[in-house]
Amino acid sequence: MSTQALYIRHTAKPGKRDEVRRIWEKYARSYTESTKSQLASFYCYDNNDPDSIVVFGLQDEAHAGDFQKQSWYKDYQAETAALLAGPSELRFATPQFVKGLSD
Repeated sequence: MSTQALYIRHTAKPGKRDEVRRIWEKYARSYTESTKSQLASFYCYDNNDPDSIVVFGLQDEAHAGDFQKQSWYKDYQAETAALLAGPSELRFATPQFVKGLSD
């Protein structure tokens, strides 16, 4: 299995970070917990910015786009877009070392 690391940074409008998280929990949390293509996933609040969210993880590269193919994804995007201050930063990386996960 080939893996891919993912890093996303969202910046919510002032005071809206918890609302963005509630929408993620409504649509994406159960998918993230249950899919086997998400090997590790972290949804985090930035300790230095009260409006920022950092999401990162490790996924099966062959299924990297599956999140966006879910039936609920368009609703998730629409609801979170109204709460974000601007476009999210999205980066993919090829892991060279991973501790704690085995193939």
